[in-house]
Amino acid sequence: MKSDIPAPGIVWAALPLPTLLIDGDNRISHANPAAETFLNTSAKALRGVSAFDRLAIDAPLEEAFARVRANQSALFVNDVDVGGGDRAPVQCTIQIAPLNDVPDVLLLLISPRDIADRLGRSKTMHSAAKSAIGMAEMLAHEIKNPLAGISGAAQLLSMGLSAEDRELTDLIVEETRRIVKLLEQVEQFGNLRPPERRAVNIHDVLDRSRKSALVGFAARMQIIEDYDPSLPPALADGDQLLQVFLNLLKNAAEAAGPKGGTIRLHTFYDQSLRLRRKDGARAPLPLQIEIIDDGPGLPPEIAADIFEPFVSGRENGTGLGLALVSKIITDHDGWIAVDSVPGRTVFRVSLPVIPKSMESE
Repeated sequence: MKSDIPAPGIVWAALPLPTLLIDGDNRISHANPAAETFLNTSAKALRGVSAFDRLAIDAPLEEAFARVRANQSALFVNDVDVGGGDRAPVQCTIQIAPLNDVPDVLLLLISPRDIADRLGRSKTMHSAAKSAIGMAEMLAHEIKNPLAGISGAAQLLSMGLSAEDRELTDLIVEETRRIVKLLEQVEQFGNLRPPERRAVNIHDVLDRSRKSALVGFAARMQIIEDYDPSLPPALADGDQLLQVFLNLLKNAAEAAGPKGGTIRLHTFYDQSLRLRRKDGARAPLPLQIEIIDDGPGLPPEIAADIFEPFVSGRENGTGLGLALVSKIITDHDGWIAVDSVPGRTVFRVSLPVIPKSMESE
């Protein structure tokens, strides 16, 4: 359904970021001068063309557009390659927002990394985190050995100390264990093997995750199963997916706090979701798995970077759990996204099905 879109004014032409207006049929209705330069194409040539045909973005735009229209709230997609015209893809952050008072019309802002840096929105944290992980991988083994010695010495000392002094040795033991745990997570993040993909029943993996969670960190939670029983097998590494779902369930349980809460595991099939790969092909990701909790939601200041290493909304959180989840799903040629407001946080994992050529295997 098309909408009557008013012609942009002077402010539109002055916007420094490449910006497009997308009509109700997902066609480009207007492009500002910065977008003309970025795409190396005139606004006249872009007008009326499908956004999916004109923009090469390695993210599922159809899904993003639908969510923004349904929720009437802006959506950020970080670190995606955007190309068009004759130019090579450029890493960008894109923002999709509803246009007030004009139904179904979307504003699409493209922030190339060089422009984002000049505007103070650079991802220096991302590079710093990668460097920190690389350094920690090299030092982890050497650091863990003396930490074990410190912890052991503190435990020996505590046997001859008063109760008041034992509080100090207990603190030493507790903090050394916390550091060792962080180093182990860093090692795990850096040494993750490539997935061994085969036919996997998503519901079997979810059931294993649910049972493990309920006898451990999610004992206070109610976990509801809302499955589509007709889902075909996924092309995935079952052990790595188990790790993903356990991480997401643990996040939901920890966000709920001591009072507990409800987690819903929802699966469904959506053939319309496609991810544009770096070779330009658009591969379907029809298997949808949602982990939905009724907790307080993500802090707004970190929501856009929640899948980056060392970004955490919890005190003493390592910030590696969701980064590991994102890495595993990316290695599976899948997609993960989050939509969070107070009282409802949804982590959605989208995965490919097993090809027909492998079904007999």
